[in-house]
Amino acid sequence: MWINNIKINNFRNYIKEEINLNKNINIFYGENAQGKTNIIESIFLCGMGKSFRAKKDEEMINFNAENALVEIEFQKSDRDGKIKIELGNKKNIYLNGIKIKKLSELVGNINLVIFTPDDINILKGSPQNRRRFLDIMISQLRPNYLNCLSLYLKTLEQRNNYLRQIKENNKDENMLDIWDEKLADYAISIYKYRKEFIEKIQEKIIKIHKEITNNKEEIKIEYLSMCKDKQEFLNALKERRKLDIIKGFTTRGIHRDDFNIFINGKEIDIYGSQGQNRTAMLSLKLSEVKVVYDEIGEEPILLLDDFMSELDSVRRKSFLENIGDTQVIITCTEKITLENLKNISYNVKSGKVS
Repeated sequence: MWINNIKINNFRNYIKEEINLNKNINIFYGENAQGKTNIIESIFLCGMGKSFRAKKDEEMINFNAENALVEIEFQKSDRDGKIKIELGNKKNIYLNGIKIKKLSELVGNINLVIFTPDDINILKGSPQNRRRFLDIMISQLRPNYLNCLSLYLKTLEQRNNYLRQIKENNKDENMLDIWDEKLADYAISIYKYRKEFIEKIQEKIIKIHKEITNNKEEIKIEYLSMCKDKQEFLNALKERRKLDIIKGFTTRGIHRDDFNIFINGKEIDIYGSQGQNRTAMLSLKLSEVKVVYDEIGEEPILLLDDFMSELDSVRRKSFLENIGDTQVIITCTEKITLENLKNISYNVKSGKVS
């Protein structure tokens, strides 16, 4: 799987640009704030239908324009395709020239693994970061997952709204049974997907991490969830109903899932050094690449934003030796040389690529 061509109009600091990529390693280098990450963002937008850094679509539109366009042409082992996204008053998404209605129709057409400097927060930050990591990976491989997650979050919002109505308007709290039942059904489905993929990652990460650390470290992932059993989850919702009414939101559910990573039996977010956190993050991303390959029989596209600054030469070499035939898009501040690896370099300056 690889991207042949990217076209961007009025996207971030780009007015009009067309970039042809090779199947191997593509290096975009230049000073900060020139538009390198915007290229990574445009690809991610076409893969996932939204940005990995912007909260609102309008943030991606050039200041001097009302609309933006991103278009990519891609190839897979069995077909080629085109994705076009128009941003403006309304977002329009086209797959092979046909306008799609649901995001789930887009996600999974190209499979992406992204690595950014902020990814260290997957391990060191809040559980929300770890859930997002799982959501991005699973939704690309299991179309129904994204739909199920969307329905869960919609039901959760409705339940939270009704909790506030109970508190403010003395609504009948027994009506919560309706939302509890729906919430539990969606939660159990999401739990099964997440459990499956945590196990797949665990299987890959043990070997990868041992190789990276020369057998000095053993890594383990532990999935934490309150939604393993439907009846237990329903009981938990009922037990905490009074507290939920007081707080005005649902305090138990799949939206509070988490996973812990242990190095040699110790929690990495508490006891891990900066180097250990970076190495574990590296192992996690490489495991994601391997899981995607096992699922679809093709290497995903790797997006490495400011990747080099986060790794020393040893970790960098180990990473690149493990990526196989993956197409890679790298951004960095200085032109780099990669020995024995096919690559092409592009200089980025003031929204222009040469």
